Amino acid sequence: RRIEELCKVLSDLQNSGREMILVSSGALGVGMGKLGMHERPCETEKKQAVAAVGQCELMFIYDKLFGEYNRTVAQVLLSSDVITIENSKRNVQNTFRELLKMDIIPVVNENDTVSVDELAGAHFGDNDTLSATVAVLAQADLLVILTDIDGLYDADPRVNPQAKRIRRVEKITDEIRALAGSEGSKRGTGGMRTKIRAAEITARAGIACCIINGENPRDLYRLFDGEEIGTIFEAGQ
Repeated sequence: RRIEELCKVLSDLQNSGREMILVSSGALGVGMGKLGMHERPCETEKKQAVAAVGQCELMFIYDKLFGEYNRTVAQVLLSSDVITIENSKRNVQNTFRELLKMDIIPVVNENDTVSVDELAGAHFGDNDTLSATVAVLAQADLLVILTDIDGLYDADPRVNPQAKRIRRVEKITDEIRALAGSEGSKRGTGGMRTKIRAAEITARAGIACCIINGENPRDLYRLFDGEEIGTIFEAGQ
């Protein structure tokens, strides 16, 4: 399974001396699977309950899979006040710093029980924005967003076979923003538009962002070996 391969790759990259933080979506989707639900709940309260079940199951999976590679993970659940309350922001930054110093991989998600922002479609609203926020808080060197497409294209490659991948974006302009769609997946939230927004957040903080296809997590090896895959959004815009 893809998640098993991802844990192996991230463990290898951590073993090579890099510090990794994983921002994981899927608590609601995993909870739906655990409870045998086929349709995403409509009521916010039910979404919270299902996500709470899913978060427990999700961390069990990560702990087991990373443990197979002698890696320890830590659960970090964030709510939107992390970027609006200075004390909360400082506490989160200190936690990330200590976990990385201890060679532990933080696994981050939004705290859906306390904050319904992602479930209701507000503030963080998606894991792309959350991951960009985490990258800024942790002062990361690079944000990598795994998605279901090879990067940003000059047209929708699913309907236009002539569409070309944009390898590098030096500056995010209105033209670049116009290339993004708005649809997300059935069980998740977000789309290319939220990924470009995430790249804007990190660029302002001097952090590059790369969008690549997550179908094969081993492509992360290629990325960190310097191969030009996906779409790289340069820092410092």
